[in-house]
Amino acid sequence: MALVAILVSVANVPVLALSPSSPSAPASRITPIVRAVERVRSATVNIHSEKRADQADSLFSTNKDRKINGMGTGIIIDTRGYIVTNHHVVNGVDSLRVTLVDGSSYMARVVSFDSKHDLAIIKIDPAQQLDVMVMGTSSDLMLGEDVLAIGNAFGYEHTVTRGIISALSRDVEVNEEQGYENLIQIDAAINPGNSGGPLLNRDGEVIGINVAIRAGAQKIGFAIPIDDARKIIARLLNIERLDNNYHGLQAQDFKQGVDRRLIVSTTSPGSPAAVAGLAQGDVIEKVASIDVVDMADFERGLLGRRGGEAVTVVVRRGEEQKNLQLKISPLNQRNTTVAVNRNAVQQSFSTSTSDTSGGSAGEAKSPWNVLGMRLQSLPPGERSMVNPKYRGGMRVVAVRHEGPAYRNGIREGDVLVGLNVWETITAENVDYVIAHPNLNTFNPLKFYILRGKETLYGYLQLSDSK
Repeated sequence: MALVAILVSVANVPVLALSPSSPSAPASRITPIVRAVERVRSATVNIHSEKRADQADSLFSTNKDRKINGMGTGIIIDTRGYIVTNHHVVNGVDSLRVTLVDGSSYMARVVSFDSKHDLAIIKIDPAQQLDVMVMGTSSDLMLGEDVLAIGNAFGYEHTVTRGIISALSRDVEVNEEQGYENLIQIDAAINPGNSGGPLLNRDGEVIGINVAIRAGAQKIGFAIPIDDARKIIARLLNIERLDNNYHGLQAQDFKQGVDRRLIVSTTSPGSPAAVAGLAQGDVIEKVASIDVVDMADFERGLLGRRGGEAVTVVVRRGEEQKNLQLKISPLNQRNTTVAVNRNAVQQSFSTSTSDTSGGSAGEAKSPWNVLGMRLQSLPPGERSMVNPKYRGGMRVVAVRHEGPAYRNGIREGDVLVGLNVWETITAENVDYVIAHPNLNTFNPLKFYILRGKETLYGYLQLSDSK
């Protein structure tokens, strides 16, 4: 399979701002395409990054102090400065700067990311509320449909290109570590720097997030369908992950053309959502002042609020509209073991080796089967971001629904730094623990995770550790 080029450029190039259409322009020139671009320009941002050369091309450079500039594009998803982009745009960088359409720029920080699906949330602290991108749906895309791409192409800010949808449901493999599924294929020009930018329909609604081009090919670009992306964004904005708060709601996004709804599936017994009166089948229409069409909107409406704060949730139940009061709870009041704050935890882990003489680390003893989570080694560029108390950790990239990790509050994006008395820097460390002949004596199995700046510990009740 042909390789795919990830869209990060290392060139220093001048920038060129695109001017809005003149108020005096003849009406015949203000086409739907022009109106679509004007609708979203203010919610599209340019991202400039800097990283050390030894993180990017140390194989070819002897100057370890040299800096490399990268570029990408982002989409504003919240007025407070939350922006979605591709993970590969921000992966391993030392600094991030976001430039808005008015030319103002802000330093940014990575809030959360999903490397498997190549998405990340970054945050700036703007001087005023920002315009939010108009979200569409990828549920009703048509072959041959007109599309627009806006991005920081080769550093030329807010570059607009036009094309059509060439194909749907494309699977593209970049390398052994990165692949994409269900991509939109387009023939609009997608150049280095476009990564993370919006793919738009003629109405100026986002239908995808641009990700990659086929190396050496002309008029072949790809984008993540926005409906797929919004499900990942919901997890990245989850208030358990970012705020250590808890709502206890599970809901299903329903999107078919203009019919877009968030429907309650279930609520955890005794949870804030259950206490508020949310019920299966309710259609959530609003959280505080935010209109809701999917779980990403719901999480966004609760994000940044204090534990114990009450929020008005508007739901449609049959023909009746109800205003409910949802009082979110601090995670440490949830009936799980994960939310014990360990800011003062002492490093007490032993170093395990790859010696698995205590038992086979085969499929039956995989972290997925035993612990209910899939783990990935932290790349060198991210190890420096781990709490200095620890030498490294393993990123949680997937959690099995209702498995031990899920039941005890571990979520995607957490960093597992220890099991029982052993540190977990490599896959071999984890295999050593779960294949240990005395694993039953460790049950429940103590774990340590990093979530943001918090160190948490808890206990995994293993259903079958034989």
